[in-house]
Amino acid sequence: MKETPSQLPIPAYVLNFPFTIDTNNPNNVWMQEMTPEELKINKGTAYKQFLDLYEFIAGNSLAYLLPSYGNFQDQVYVANLGIYLPHIKESNQIILSNFTSEPRQGEEKAGKPFFDLMGYQTTICPFKWEGEADLKYLYDNVYVGGYGIRSQYEAYEWMEETFDMNIIKLEMVDDYLYHLDCSIFPLTKEKTLVCTEMFAEEELAQLAQYTEIIDISVDDAFNGLTNSVRLGNMILCASNISELTRADEQYAAEKAKIETMEQICFNEGLEPVFFNLSEYMKSGAMLSCMVMHLNYVDYNKSLL
Repeated sequence: MKETPSQLPIPAYVLNFPFTIDTNNPNNVWMQEMTPEELKINKGTAYKQFLDLYEFIAGNSLAYLLPSYGNFQDQVYVANLGIYLPHIKESNQIILSNFTSEPRQGEEKAGKPFFDLMGYQTTICPFKWEGEADLKYLYDNVYVGGYGIRSQYEAYEWMEETFDMNIIKLEMVDDYLYHLDCSIFPLTKEKTLVCTEMFAEEELAQLAQYTEIIDISVDDAFNGLTNSVRLGNMILCASNISELTRADEQYAAEKAKIETMEQICFNEGLEPVFFNLSEYMKSGAMLSCMVMHLNYVDYNKSLL
């Protein structure tokens, strides 16, 4: 087996510099409700915000940059590109996406050579499915998958049969929270943040058999609390509060989200770190959208 970043004892991720970022083709309800002026991306600001995030991650992990191919407007959101399967250590297996979103169709074929050259075995999902953003790793062969808006239920049945996965399947029902990472975030091996109001009781009961659920509010989910990434004992989360004033309508909700995250991190011995990603919010995106895991070593570490 060829050694890949996934075997390293340090966290490893993939990001993509936003050379091709654009909002010309609104492909989610957040974007569709914005005016053309609100949708305009300031490339200089977007580049700076990305570099702030990338430099921090690269200073604490191995952070690869996926080359930009073609003119995909959303390629910077690499969490949708696929998922590495840590429970199959001997195969370096990555499942690549089969996008529902029309502007993103073809990204998986452009990204495949990148992973192939790194020594991964890549398989494109035969059903509609949008990557790590809709499928979260818990531990062993246990995953949580969201279906119904961007990903098909059949995708998870195929994964279970093909890759010996145990996937707790949760139906996505809110067009604003259209990927699973909008309402679920595995905090540790034992605990998961969940906006329980978004899911059926029977599905939550199944999830609770595998992880302790920490409930979060719908408001916090809408403001991106679960769109986070764990790096060591830090939780990286987006916040544009530095651009807001107390008079802004969004200020109170953003402040409440930050306070919730700070309290959760305090309870678990973790440290929150916030990044202003306001230009990416114009795409309806948050921090976890911009990061794809190549391993999950941080989830096995003891907390401080």
